[in-house]
Amino acid sequence: MSPELIGLLGIIVLLVLMALKMWVGAAMSLVSIIGIIILRNVNVAMTVAGASGFTNLNTYTFTVIPMFTFMGLIIAESCMGQDLYSAAYAWVGRFRGGLASATIVACGVLGAICGSTQVGVLVMSRVAMPEMTKNKYDESFAAGCVAAGAPLSILIPPSMGFIMYGILTENSIGKLFLSGLGVGVLQMVLYIIVVSILCRINPERGPRGPKFELKYMLKTLLKILPVILLMVLVLGGIYGGFFTTTEAGAIGALGAIIISLAFRQLTVGKFIKALKDTAVLCGMVFFLVAATYLFVTFLSLSRVPMWLSKLILSLAVPKWVLALALIVLYFILGMFLPEVPMVALTIPVFYSALTKVGFDPIWLGAFVVKLMAVGSISPPVGMTVFTMAGVSGIKVEKIFKGVLPFLAVDALILVLLIIFPQIATYIPSMMK
Repeated sequence: MSPELIGLLGIIVLLVLMALKMWVGAAMSLVSIIGIIILRNVNVAMTVAGASGFTNLNTYTFTVIPMFTFMGLIIAESCMGQDLYSAAYAWVGRFRGGLASATIVACGVLGAICGSTQVGVLVMSRVAMPEMTKNKYDESFAAGCVAAGAPLSILIPPSMGFIMYGILTENSIGKLFLSGLGVGVLQMVLYIIVVSILCRINPERGPRGPKFELKYMLKTLLKILPVILLMVLVLGGIYGGFFTTTEAGAIGALGAIIISLAFRQLTVGKFIKALKDTAVLCGMVFFLVAATYLFVTFLSLSRVPMWLSKLILSLAVPKWVLALALIVLYFILGMFLPEVPMVALTIPVFYSALTKVGFDPIWLGAFVVKLMAVGSISPPVGMTVFTMAGVSGIKVEKIFKGVLPFLAVDALILVLLIIFPQIATYIPSMMK
């Protein structure tokens, strides 16, 4: 049996194990160790398995993960999500469909702080849904806005998807963050336009909210000003070259603590909980990363990436055809995998082949992360939709119905990214 065939069988077995609900990191480790034993021997497999994790994780770069994770969890423990929504609500809620637009804006800004789709959908389900229900919004439409807005968290930096992609491909995480900023802002604008159109077609979908006094509106902005300044500090520091992405994560975490303390939203209990959750989440991520490097070793020994590169080059098809193939792949994977395992599973297999045929690595990162966001809300098994259904009690079918118009916008964004790659690459190209 050829090494390439063993590698392909290993990938198939891995997918089967994942379909059987085995955790991705454990499945990758098991397949990799058995595969290396078959390709080499037990001694090589044990040596690689024992050394791979420490060798690859023992680097300063990986400290970016706990820093941004801790920052996001500190914010999640505070009332910042509520404050963001209240500010957006006060300024645009009086317009038709204004609460839905406020939800999308709040999801985007929240994403710029926490970088987690799950945090976004949990916070907005609890904050935005009651307000839209109180203002007699159509339930399906309201739920669709929350579910579709939540994945902005993995596009608007900081994003764990971009962090993992940057680490595995050795690309600048700062440039990847900025590529997501262009795509994320475009998505927010188009989503708000769609909300406006839908509410004009059927005003009962999103009635006007109350009009607030200017004094109250300014007060809501004042409450979120420190959060906005923190976001500008983190991204501006990266963009201006004042500090590295890892340093930005540390500064962001410290800033989140100071803001939470200043507004008396952070107790000792919440702080300890954030520390514990950070340790647990980072432990899971680091185990997954170690398993990914082990899987990369197995794939390298099997020569699958090289075989795949030759195959793709021999096809001589336009790049847009390969982009469509990626869309189909991530559409399927997004149904049952979060963003980090998706990157860990696919990038070691396809990255080398796709860059060799001419895909820009930064554009590819933005395209892949956008595909993850789409997959997380795509029927029949969009993970974000099921998370929201569990939190809100709204039927999955209703949420998917509300999400459909936004999926049409997502399809347009993917087409625009293929035709105009500068959407993702222009801002990073200006980075120092």
